[in-house]
Amino acid sequence: MAYNLVMARVQTLVQLNEELLAALDALRASTGGRSRSELVREALELYLLQRSAAAIDAAIVEGYTRIPPADDSDSLALVRAALQEESWDDVPKSPATS
Repeated sequence: MAYNLVMARVQTLVQLNEELLAALDALRASTGGRSRSELVREALELYLLQRSAAAIDAAIVEGYTRIPPADDSDSLALVRAALQEESWDDVPKSPATS
């Protein structure tokens, strides 16, 4: 998050109940006196980031639910067979196996 960049800001009014305000002020005191605005901006950015990540996760789950991954056991068997048939004579030996 880029807090040090200068960005145009728009002032907005946020109403908080006494409990939230007390929690915000306690956080403010424990973070070296950072401003309420800075803490609210940071909290909002984290919230939006988490929602975005959750939406991406949900889309991935939906995609795999809609189109499940194929059973690749046949492909795996073909790869294993190809590896067993491969001549490994031209592969340099490691010092540990020499």
